[in-house]
Amino acid sequence: MHLHLDPLGGIAGDMFAAALLDAFPDLVAELEASLAETAISRLATIRVESHGDHGLTGSRFQVIGAEEKHPHRSFAEIRTFLDDLECDARVRERSVAMFELLAQAEGSVHGAEPDDVTFHEVGAWDSITDILTAAWLIEALSPAGWSCGPLPLGSGRVQSSHGPLPVPAPATALLLEGFPCLQDGVEGERVTPTGAAILRHIDPDFSALGEFGRLTATGMGFGSRTLNGVSNVLRVLAFEQAGAGAAADRVAVCEFELDDQTPEDLAVALDRLRAQSGVLDILQSPVFGKKGRLGFHVRIIAEPSGLSRVLRNCFSETTTLGVRWYTVSRAVLERDMRSAEADGVRVRVKRARRPDAATTEKAEMDDLAAGDRDRAGREALRRQVEQGSAPDA
Repeated sequence: MHLHLDPLGGIAGDMFAAALLDAFPDLVAELEASLAETAISRLATIRVESHGDHGLTGSRFQVIGAEEKHPHRSFAEIRTFLDDLECDARVRERSVAMFELLAQAEGSVHGAEPDDVTFHEVGAWDSITDILTAAWLIEALSPAGWSCGPLPLGSGRVQSSHGPLPVPAPATALLLEGFPCLQDGVEGERVTPTGAAILRHIDPDFSALGEFGRLTATGMGFGSRTLNGVSNVLRVLAFEQAGAGAAADRVAVCEFELDDQTPEDLAVALDRLRAQSGVLDILQSPVFGKKGRLGFHVRIIAEPSGLSRVLRNCFSETTTLGVRWYTVSRAVLERDMRSAEADGVRVRVKRARRPDAATTEKAEMDDLAAGDRDRAGREALRRQVEQGSAPDA
C-alpha cells in the first residue's frame, strides 16, 4: 500500500489522525480499544466526528478531557511515561522517536540537551495522545510507502509560553529542513510541531513518483483552526500498488570505514548493533584504506524512525569517527513465517509471495543445523520442508 499526503491546509497531529481514520474507518474501534488498555485512557479519550469546511466534508479527531492550563513536561518525563505504557512495542518506539525529534529540535533552538528540554504546549496530554495515535496508525498500516505534496509555510505569529513566535515556529522550521515548501499567501500556522515530527518520522518521498497504483481510499482530516479562503484539511490518498504483495518502503543506510578496531572486537560490536531495535541488516566487507591499510567497510540498514539511535550506537560500539547516512526507497514483498515439522524437528520457514502470485519458501539454517546434522542431512531436511512434504507444526 502507498499513502500520499496532500497538505492543502497543512498538517498537525490531529489532522494526520483524522485523515487516516477517515480513509480507514474500520480502524476507529480498534484504536479506541487499544488506547483503552493503556494508562492514557485515565487521562484522555478520543472522539472521531464528521466535520465540514469550505464545502468539503471529512472527519475531525479530538482528545476529550485533556485540558490543562499550564502543561510543562520534560522529554525525559514523557519518554518514561511512554516507555512504561502497556501497548505494542513498535508503537512505543515510534512515539518516543517522534518526541525525541521534537526534543532535538527544541534543544537546538534553546541551546539545551534533548533530555533537558521541557515541552509546554506539546507536553499536554492531547498532544501526547495525538502522537501516540499517529504511531499506532503508522504501525497499523505498515508496511506502507509514504509520499507528500509541498508543505505550506504559512505566515504571521503564533502564541507560545515563550511569547509570540514567527510561523513556522523555530523548532518546526528545523524539522522541515530539506522538505519542499510553498507560500500560498494564506496566513496562520500551517504545520505544527507535532505535524512536522510525524513527517520527519515517516520520511515521505516528495519527488514525483509516477504511477502510484490503484486508488482504493481517500480521507479528509480537518484541523481545529479556520483559515482564510482555504479549507484547513489534510487529505490522504491510499493506493494499492501493482505487483501482488509488493509494497514501497523507505530505509536508512548508515556507512563507515575503520582500520583501528580488532576483528574480534568489531564482531562483538556488530552483533550488539544487529540486536538493536529497528536495525534490519548489517553487512561488512574488507577494504584497503589510506596508506594501504586493510580495514572494514560497514553498512547498516535500519528503519528511518530509529536512525538517531543507530547513529549513537555506531559511535559507542565502534571506533569510527564519522558515519554517512541517507534514506532510500525499496520494494518489499509480503512475507511471513510458518513452522513445519520434519523428522521430529521443528523448522521455521520464511514464506514470500511473488508478484506473479507464486509463493516461495526458505527454511531457516539454524533450525536445519540443529542436532549436528552433516551437509547431506541438512540438505535432505531442507528439501522435505521447502517442497511441502513437511506439515505445519
